[in-house]
Amino acid sequence: MRTIQKGPAPASLTQHRQQPHADYGNYTDKDDLRQTLVAEQRGLCCYCQSRIRATSEGMKVEHWQCQADHPGRQLDFDNLLGACRGGHGRPEREQHCDTRKGNNALCFSVCDPAHPIERQIRFLGDGTIKADDVDIDEALNAVLNLNLSRLVSNRKAVLAAFQQRLQNGRRFDPARELPKWDGGESGELPEFAQVVVYWLRKKQERAAV
Repeated sequence: MRTIQKGPAPASLTQHRQQPHADYGNYTDKDDLRQTLVAEQRGLCCYCQSRIRATSEGMKVEHWQCQADHPGRQLDFDNLLGACRGGHGRPEREQHCDTRKGNNALCFSVCDPAHPIERQIRFLGDGTIKADDVDIDEALNAVLNLNLSRLVSNRKAVLAAFQQRLQNGRRFDPARELPKWDGGESGELPEFAQVVVYWLRKKQERAAV
């Protein structure tokens, strides 16, 4: 996960909110919303950082505060995120992200610049994701299921591939590598980018000591 900087809502959503009896169910231009969310998140799921695409088959629109408990926020763009399909249709133990979360509440937001989520979690070398805060760690596992074996394997593989390129003689400069993984360049970010970002920042911290 990485902090998402929310931008302006798409015009179609703003216009829809001004209509009488507007709700998320009768908002017809969800393609516009999906495109805005995918661009804002650089093509990555708001939780696991797998690839999302701006189609109904390629992503879900996540309400951080669920529609059932917070109907007043169902059209609030600051409450809307792009999430992967998260094992939709599979048994609950194989679900993750928004599909697993359902109407459960999260004790953290991925859109809070005052408390960046990337500073509250750790990516271990074996691919697992952890938090020192007990409540956040519980949410990562019980609510979002981000330590599902497939996700752990994917994160481990991304880091291992990056480290292998370095071992093959690639000149290493964390300051030059970080923008490629942390949003300094335009366009999509690599899948599971934050795993490499975390590793690079740790390298910088150790080098500065």
